[in-house]
Amino acid sequence: MNTRTRRIALCTAVAATSLSLASCGVLNVSGDSSSASPTKGNDVTIGLLLPETANTRYEDFDYPIIKKQVASLTKQQGKVDYKNADQDADKQASQMQEMIDNKVDIIVLDAVDAHAIAGEVQKAKDAGIPVIAYDRLAEGPIDAYVSFDNELVGEVQGRSLLDALGSDVSTSDKIVMMNGSPTDPNAKQFKAGALSELKGKVTIAESYDTKDWDPKNAQANMSEAIKAVGKDDIAGVLSANDGMAGGIVAALQNAGVSKMPPLTGQDAELTAVQRIVAGEQYMSVYKSYPQEAQAAAQMAIAKVQGKDIEFDALTQDTVDSPTNKDIRAQLVTVTALTRKNIKSTVVADGIYKVSQICTSKYASECAAIGLK
Repeated sequence: MNTRTRRIALCTAVAATSLSLASCGVLNVSGDSSSASPTKGNDVTIGLLLPETANTRYEDFDYPIIKKQVASLTKQQGKVDYKNADQDADKQASQMQEMIDNKVDIIVLDAVDAHAIAGEVQKAKDAGIPVIAYDRLAEGPIDAYVSFDNELVGEVQGRSLLDALGSDVSTSDKIVMMNGSPTDPNAKQFKAGALSELKGKVTIAESYDTKDWDPKNAQANMSEAIKAVGKDDIAGVLSANDGMAGGIVAALQNAGVSKMPPLTGQDAELTAVQRIVAGEQYMSVYKSYPQEAQAAAQMAIAKVQGKDIEFDALTQDTVDSPTNKDIRAQLVTVTALTRKNIKSTVVADGIYKVSQICTSKYASECAAIGLK
């Protein structure tokens, strides 16, 4: 498990949409960070490597937001060279090598396999190309990391599941854990955070590390768990993300379960929000993709342009990977999304419109919780 430590903050927080250095009072610097002597102008090329498309967030949020933010920060002169690996580690390695050969200015990397990509990270370093690890902490000599507080994600899922089980929860309650891919270091942190809340309070009857985060694999695993535990004896299911939660619901429905046990998720996918409205899923972990993606773009531009003060203000945390220590980082907080706060989270932040959530299929459930 990766460890993390807090650095002394240069300012109390990074705003959800952009960093205001003036409000931080950074080192009493007069003028803004653009007065620094940049090593690169606005004609920058950011290489963006994202891991897969099964999770809708990458195509719907991360890439478009990063592209827009880079354009804004560079007066429309900067560009993003984007490639998606479709959950293929070898494909991503080839994509990264191509970016190195094309001499992009910096690479923002969301690794399919955090360990396997370390060699390419070293090649980028040798070529003088900085690498920012995005969302997943890649191994090798990366320059910075931006993600959510992954252990906190698991803790929020674990606490939420216990809340759903009620005050009479006991060690006789049997829980199924559907963890993420073993090649994703985030999955280990999600799992550790969840177990820190669940251990000693419930029985972990079955636990799976789900290959490739694939909903079909989660569905197959859940079908096995139902046979092993019994459909009526599963008190709750901790699913590490929403895609797998969909597979879990399908397995339970196929087994004849009409009233779903409390089920967690992560990513606030539209279908998951609708399942929450319908009572098929108890919660999801809402992570502000705009904040994470905008921070990645800000960090990349600041790094390339030599704006050290701005870069320092954006990376006030540190993390350790299996290969490197004290990596500069920004860790973004998360929120438990339930039926009670859909309007104040994903709707208020502009992720979804009520009309997108409350289609005719969910109209009555939306009305029941005042979502209109």
